[in-house]
Amino acid sequence: MSDQEYDKERDQVLAAAYEKTRKSLIARLDNWEDQKTWDEFYQTYWRLIYAVAIKAGLRPDEAHDCVQETVLSIAKQSKKKLYDPEQGSFKTWLMNMTRWRINDQFRKRKKDTAMAGGEWEDDRKTAVIDRFEDPRGDMLARLWDVEWKKNVADAALARVKAQVSPKQYQIFDCYVVRQWDAKKVQDHLNVSMAQVYLAKHRVGAVLKKELARLEEDADE
Repeated sequence: MSDQEYDKERDQVLAAAYEKTRKSLIARLDNWEDQKTWDEFYQTYWRLIYAVAIKAGLRPDEAHDCVQETVLSIAKQSKKKLYDPEQGSFKTWLMNMTRWRINDQFRKRKKDTAMAGGEWEDDRKTAVIDRFEDPRGDMLARLWDVEWKKNVADAALARVKAQVSPKQYQIFDCYVVRQWDAKKVQDHLNVSMAQVYLAKHRVGAVLKKELARLEEDADE
């Protein structure tokens, strides 16, 4: 399988998972105001929460539950205005909210296993939850930082894609994101060299603005 085929297949799986989880989440937010804001929040951060949950040791179905419960918890806290920017950054607050929901899923798994008559003697599983319940949270914090950077880049690109023409984004994606040679982009997309450099400049400027906006939100 080529890299492009792999990326396409991965995007299709993520898109299906996104829609399934989103529909369920929005239904649970049914009586709340400003669903558009929460939908945008979900689009921006769900992959981050999901990726960290998976790497923390959760199964895909548990990770989806973790995404929903994290966003719902944040929505409830926001409604009660429990988030205080003076107590720390949004990035750290979101990490802690995600950490608690990950721990909830591990506890639920442990309870379900016990109810089924199974044993919770898997040292690897026990080690995972012990590490993530560590108050220092060193392991999850390092993981969060790595995934945060990836998510910010992906979220910014998604926002950029909605603001520029499909052709310019395609050129930018090939030339800057995939790092193709300019001549290859020109031949593959049947565009001029001037179009390649123009797309790099214009789309790059929009991307820079969106990255700055996301980072600014994280520091608030």
